[in-house]
Amino acid sequence: MRFCMVTTFYPPYHFGGDALYVQQLAQELAHRGHQVEVVHCVDAYELLARQPRDETDARVPNLTVHRLASGYGALSPFATQQTGRPFFKSRKLRRILSQEFDVIHYHNISLIGGPAILDYGDARKLYTLHEYWLLCPTHMLFKFNREICRSKQCLACTLAHGRPPQLWRYTGLMERAVSKVDLFIAPSIFTQRKHSTLLHGQRMERLPYFTSRWDGSPNIVGAEATKIPFFLFVGRLEKIKGLQTLIGPFRNYPGAQLWVVGTGDYEPSLRQQAQSSSNIRFLGFQTGEELRQLYRDATAVIVPSIWEEVFGIIILEAFGQKTPVIVRKRGGMPEVVEASGGGFVYDSEPELMAAVEKLVNEPELRRSLGQQGHSALKDNWTADVHIRKYMELIESVDRDAAGPRRQKNGTGMPTT
Repeated sequence: MRFCMVTTFYPPYHFGGDALYVQQLAQELAHRGHQVEVVHCVDAYELLARQPRDETDARVPNLTVHRLASGYGALSPFATQQTGRPFFKSRKLRRILSQEFDVIHYHNISLIGGPAILDYGDARKLYTLHEYWLLCPTHMLFKFNREICRSKQCLACTLAHGRPPQLWRYTGLMERAVSKVDLFIAPSIFTQRKHSTLLHGQRMERLPYFTSRWDGSPNIVGAEATKIPFFLFVGRLEKIKGLQTLIGPFRNYPGAQLWVVGTGDYEPSLRQQAQSSSNIRFLGFQTGEELRQLYRDATAVIVPSIWEEVFGIIILEAFGQKTPVIVRKRGGMPEVVEASGGGFVYDSEPELMAAVEKLVNEPELRRSLGQQGHSALKDNWTADVHIRKYMELIESVDRDAAGPRRQKNGTGMPTT
């Protein structure tokens, strides 16, 4: 089959988990003999990035990556953000998406094409709900960058986040565009419920993420585990990721340290908050074998996000190294822990530190939870399991008479 993945960010031009998922999905399909093309926006990455990534861009047979960059630079994604349309990249995108693909799979399209890009191409159309962009101009449903959004004040909130308002969101463009999609894919039950009102009448199925990083196998060769127990945070250093909520509890905690992997705009503030503590270590950006060993040697990985995370690939990466997790009771993350038995869910600082204490003082519990997480990973969240279910969903689109059906109109574009 021929696939096209459409996304704003793609490694090495990326910031987080959704891009890594797209890369792993594209590569796993290519490894299985499918022809895969990925189209993403370099201009958008360069608009938002403070420094270039140092990750390698490995060549994969059957996989072609289109890195779109225009002569307009940052103006191109800004125009898309403001109009909800591909604008300066429209011609390139139409040329790519008008090819004879079997599946066009949309991911984060906010700065590469906006909702209007959902009308491009003639194929089965899938859309994965990696975040809440269909519902929220800031993507996160995190109101005024302070709290979970329970009631809409979109204009004021957008300005509070330092972003220009999107007037097209008041025109019905989004509602018309989503009708062009055959199947929406939700990584968690929580995310599925969040989108149920907007996508009422649209077909939506749950398909959790997977990880093929390090093949899901624990590393048994490498440096010895540190003699100082440590808990690991991995992620972007942004307020919504909640690292600031761990600094106080770990500042003078005698039982273990907190090690932090990642960079981001909130990093200077976080370092200042932790500057008087030798118990908190900032390790910067890590990848490859160094990150794998950190996962393996940590007492547990803590995911303290204060926004409603869609899923949390970091949880699966920890399970891959037989390391348990401690996650905040937000979004789709508790579903993964509860399904696996691979850690703890907390909703308050006392609950967090109770879990920390148990794992520090009961090494056998740590091993048991890590093994449960690893077993659940192999049963539910590997590439083989994911691709099998993914292909079944594609087959079901053809059987679903209620889904949109695109007929050629002589131009290679769908009729509306």
